[in-house]
Amino acid sequence: MRTRAPTLLSPQAAALLTGRVRTSRRTVLRGLVAATALAATGCGMPGTRQDPAACRSDDLSASDKSLVISNWPLYIDVAEDDESVRPTLDAFAAESGIQVTYQEDVNDNNEFFGKVRNQLSTCQSIDRDIIVLTDWMAARLIRLGWVQPLRKDKLPNVEANLLPSLRGRPWDKGTEYAVPWQTGLAGIAYNGNVTREVRTMEELLTRPDLKGKVTMLSEMRDTVGLILLEMGHDPSDFTEEQFNEALNKLQAAVDAGQIRRFTGNDYAQDLAKGDIAACVGWSGDVIQLNFEDENIKFVTPEAGVMLWSDNMQVPNRATHQANAEALMNHYYEPEVAAELAAYVNFICPVQGAQDAMVAIDPELAENELIFPSESTLATAKVFMALNEAQERIFEQGFQQVIGA
Repeated sequence: MRTRAPTLLSPQAAALLTGRVRTSRRTVLRGLVAATALAATGCGMPGTRQDPAACRSDDLSASDKSLVISNWPLYIDVAEDDESVRPTLDAFAAESGIQVTYQEDVNDNNEFFGKVRNQLSTCQSIDRDIIVLTDWMAARLIRLGWVQPLRKDKLPNVEANLLPSLRGRPWDKGTEYAVPWQTGLAGIAYNGNVTREVRTMEELLTRPDLKGKVTMLSEMRDTVGLILLEMGHDPSDFTEEQFNEALNKLQAAVDAGQIRRFTGNDYAQDLAKGDIAACVGWSGDVIQLNFEDENIKFVTPEAGVMLWSDNMQVPNRATHQANAEALMNHYYEPEVAAELAAYVNFICPVQGAQDAMVAIDPELAENELIFPSESTLATAKVFMALNEAQERIFEQGFQQVIGA
């Protein structure tokens, strides 16, 4: 899964995040599929699917050096003294001659889907050349045929430098439709000021001293994915029976009062203040909290960790695909990727960026939450691609357990 709206953190918690540090970009309701959201997916509705080959526009890139991108708020580097200056983007414009209209108008996956659904479902333009959405929504757009295949000969840096752990994802095995912008981990976070170390999901779900002091994410794919791993199942390839087994384990923890509540990003302020002892959380949030309090730590559970990405895609009827691919390729230059990662503090998806980061910030170059080790990434799993029926059934079951 997610916004960087001012309501993400209380003023007290936000005050902790100074200097280079920023509040998390992940939306408060990352991926939360309530009944109204399910109704908006177009599941089973005629006329929503398109054939990308039949839903193309002429590419004007050669004659029109422009590009429109929609991304999440505060998800790009800016100059410290002038936030209208975006160094890596400005460098792209200067080198390529392509003028970029950069819109920070993706505040929630479902909300953005609702904005563009009517046009994309009827093969109309949404006046954007790149959109950035989280794995599960990116997968939905691929399934609906609403995005264009990417031309790999135009993306040599992506082909050469994409992290191995992000290749062969179950919903886009050939990296044909989506290129990661930034990525992150879902795992365990704990506040060492109020509890001892938490290493496993079993501890989080059952340890007596944590009772009532635990939160879990309202994002099904992260919370259930971690429980599946704990139970020895593969979140990238599981059965309905295994999913229900994980739900039952979660339900038992809810019934026992182990879990205080299910949250979006607002777990961060509770963790910072010590109102909760431990939680399921996102790596980007915790690295930022850790800058101010070294006792707030992110843990890769012993059974493994969930990996998510926000992805660049070219929507149907885009009129500047070649320009869009040039920008994607630009951000897979290791030096450019390192400059971006130094600002946003999420996992960098680009090989070689860690070496480039040494010249920018040697401390960040050694940070496991920006440049995870091979051993950490070896345990990382991407949640299984779901079809429409599975998505509806699994989400409804999860919502019943968490009381949404």
